[in-house]
Amino acid sequence: MALLPDVWRQDYWLPPGVTWRDMEQLADSDRPLPQDLLIALPLALGFVGLRYVFERFFAPPMGRRLGVKNRSQVSAAPSPKLESFYTKRSRQPTQSEIVTLMSLCGKTQRQIETWFRLRRNQDRPCQTKKFGEAAWRFFFYLTAFIAGLACLIDRPWFWDRSECWRQYPVQPMERPHYWYYMLELGFYGSLLLRISVDIKRKDFKEQVIHHLATIFLLSFSYCANYIRIGTLVMLLHDSSDILLESAKMFNYGTGWRRTCDTLFVVFAAVFLVTRLVIFPSKIIHTTLVLSMEVFEPFVGYYFFNVLLMVLQALHIFWAGLILRMVYKFLKGKLEKDERSDEESEVEEEEDDRGGEGNADQGDYCWEKSKDTLNSKLCVLTNSCVLNNLSNHRTSVADRMRKAQ
Repeated sequence: MALLPDVWRQDYWLPPGVTWRDMEQLADSDRPLPQDLLIALPLALGFVGLRYVFERFFAPPMGRRLGVKNRSQVSAAPSPKLESFYTKRSRQPTQSEIVTLMSLCGKTQRQIETWFRLRRNQDRPCQTKKFGEAAWRFFFYLTAFIAGLACLIDRPWFWDRSECWRQYPVQPMERPHYWYYMLELGFYGSLLLRISVDIKRKDFKEQVIHHLATIFLLSFSYCANYIRIGTLVMLLHDSSDILLESAKMFNYGTGWRRTCDTLFVVFAAVFLVTRLVIFPSKIIHTTLVLSMEVFEPFVGYYFFNVLLMVLQALHIFWAGLILRMVYKFLKGKLEKDERSDEESEVEEEEDDRGGEGNADQGDYCWEKSKDTLNSKLCVLTNSCVLNNLSNHRTSVADRMRKAQ
């Protein structure tokens, strides 16, 4: 407990020459207090409940209007031994494990491989679930962006970045910016609470790092009164997230391919400009360089910029995936979202020619195909035999006429 007061040492949170007593010049309602962050937890739980209501009652009718339909899939045949291996050992058994399962279950290798493929597809999230998640995030980002733009567009630091540091850190906090901060913090807290039950995507680890970095960034910037630059960071991120989630919504529907492609192209352009150009050249340059014209470096200065660098590294990672998608799009081969549209550990469904029966049905289809092939070969063979007999009869008749 003796170490706890050291956390709030003023040289950690405030520039050199500024004390907590200087901050007390502002009224409690006009300056950020660490205990204000406690409201983020009930807000996060409230967002979880609101999201449940949205995905339960509002997302399904929206999905039906866009033509969102779940793929039909066949369940794997009940097999307690294979199910136990699937849940406790591995979803994708190795060749040696398949041999062991063959002797344990009395099935062929093809039957076991087919069972595991169908079982993995059972865990594949349905289209309506993915649409509900995308629609929820879309409406939040859209609402947050409009609200953030409304409370920032007439502020001087929205147009002049040097205003972010005028009289820092003794800057009064306005109530709209307080709620903008708390709602964003509560939302990302809800995403972190739900990440274990949400769809596990290819960039799952990066998403966890992003959520944690965002929560730390919002919390620290609030306590250190980096609110002006923090509001600009949130607004910049929400602008491209709106387009991403809207493109996903139309991607899950049927008959909206052109709309989805258009939104994707716009999203890619906005993402690359905002995250790879504006964010480093304007935001990070402001915190690294322009802020030094007002105060000297301190611990909070380094910590805040490190968090911004972590976000920038994630931007570069996602930009690489987006550029790969753009390349595929231009080549006409874009079929799925490389960033987060598909899950990380699920089996791709086979095409229509592959069939989707259970293990026994797979062997049945193979036997049926063999029978069909054999029947065709028999017809071809009979045809060849009949032709040979006809030719033989014709040649014999010719020789008999010549002999006569």
